[in-house]
Amino acid sequence: MRRNIVPTAVMVGVLAFQTGPRLAPAQGPPQPALSPPTEGEARVRGMRQAERQPVSRTTPVPTEPRDRNGLGPAKPDEADRPLPINLATALRLADARPLIIEAARAAVETEFGLYQQARVLWLPSINLGVDYQRHDGGQQNVLTGQTILGSRNQFLAGGGAQAVFALTDAIYAPLAERQLLQARNSDIQTAKNDALLSVAVAYFDVQQSRGILAGAQDSVVKARDLARRVGSLGRGLAPAIEVERVRAALTDLEQQAASFRQDWRFSSAALTRVLRLDPAALVIPLEPPHLQVTLISPKETVDALIPVSLTNRPELTSQQAVVQATLTRLRQERMRPLIPSLILQSNAAPDELLGAGAFGTGIKSLNHWSGRSDWDAQMVWQFKNLGFGNRGLVTQRRGEQRQALVELFRVQDLVASEVTQAHAQVEAAAVRVGRAEAGLKAAVASYEGNLKGLSETVRAGELLQLVNRPQEVVAALQQVQQAYINYYTSSNDYNRAQFRLFRALGYAAQSLACGDSLGPVMPVDSSRPPQMAPVHAPEPCQDCPH
Repeated sequence: MRRNIVPTAVMVGVLAFQTGPRLAPAQGPPQPALSPPTEGEARVRGMRQAERQPVSRTTPVPTEPRDRNGLGPAKPDEADRPLPINLATALRLADARPLIIEAARAAVETEFGLYQQARVLWLPSINLGVDYQRHDGGQQNVLTGQTILGSRNQFLAGGGAQAVFALTDAIYAPLAERQLLQARNSDIQTAKNDALLSVAVAYFDVQQSRGILAGAQDSVVKARDLARRVGSLGRGLAPAIEVERVRAALTDLEQQAASFRQDWRFSSAALTRVLRLDPAALVIPLEPPHLQVTLISPKETVDALIPVSLTNRPELTSQQAVVQATLTRLRQERMRPLIPSLILQSNAAPDELLGAGAFGTGIKSLNHWSGRSDWDAQMVWQFKNLGFGNRGLVTQRRGEQRQALVELFRVQDLVASEVTQAHAQVEAAAVRVGRAEAGLKAAVASYEGNLKGLSETVRAGELLQLVNRPQEVVAALQQVQQAYINYYTSSNDYNRAQFRLFRALGYAAQSLACGDSLGPVMPVDSSRPPQMAPVHAPEPCQDCPH
């Protein structure tokens, strides 16, 4: 029996100390059937209720790194234009502002117009106007076949009607268009889910680059202190080549810091592009860069998750509606030869546009006036090309139906693959976060131990030697820098994988964007340069299902 899996958001802030980071579990009201949280991991349990409705969530408070010896987030330069924002606000804006959602809404409007046209196929078109004819010379008498010579004027002012349609189109076309309209409405939810993922990925890209920059800046500070210490050692303890080694390490770290600041600005520009905010602003997330967000427990099995995705994904709902539309059109072509077409036409003018009105005629002038009304009504069964054309149309619609069905199977396979891949990313990232945390602790401890040995000496015979050589401290410092990169990369890889899995399972983006599970929504400056097109998006969460 398949279990129901409901996403619950848990955020964990990480405290960074000089001796390495330590994970602090999020504080919230106790929940039943939850195992005690372990270090380095946010746990989610009890996801066994309704499949589409999220359970009640706690509002976690991220723990800011406020220890006086801790590593704080990187700061913007003086020339930067800071744009403070938190994750909850970014996801709230993702519900309405991205262009992908506007494109989906425009597609719905287009399809609704086609549906409106299909519903009124049986209504006639009305024509209003005037018609004037002038004839000079001969014409044939239709009764005797003789030629008649003369002139004639003819004038008609009035209106007419035309209704030429197949009853099969009037019956089946609205059904098919309604199913396609349902597909386009499902595409809006798909666009919202994709937009939420795009914003989340861009947001954690900003967090990752900002955290790595902070680590690089800390490594630069350590490298400058190391250069000062090595430079103050006597030549007998530290040859000149060792001083140059430290200086080379320092310049390399400074270059890395400049590159990581560039990465911060790049990722910030990507986030402001998706959210359509000021592209010149530098996004400053209010959460610490080592924040961890758990939506789906890493311990959930793939076998339990795949059925959820096949039930929830709006892409499958959309394609199923397309398949139903192709079936309707197939029935339409099969019934076409059996159901007649109706023809109603006005016939008072040569072009058959006017059928009734004030009629005037005469030889030299319009001196004879009267009313006039001419109409044709027909019921016709049509066999296109002796019926072979109808058979070709049926074959065409059958092929379209098979194509839509194959596309549905392709989407099913894609959905299952995305769930499997995202789950693998979540599992791997959860392990990597724990190992990266331990690695950072060990790297910092190694550096501090090697740095301490740089100030201690031992005597070997007549020589006085350092306990640790400068090159050993440089190697330890490089390990610290790499440990920072591993730690912030793995933490944000975990967050990105969580949102990929959330989207792969087909949960509505509004359950996160319109809720309070990720914290309160804050005011944000949404202005853009006057040279750019203004954003006319609706207010977020107007169609929130909660």
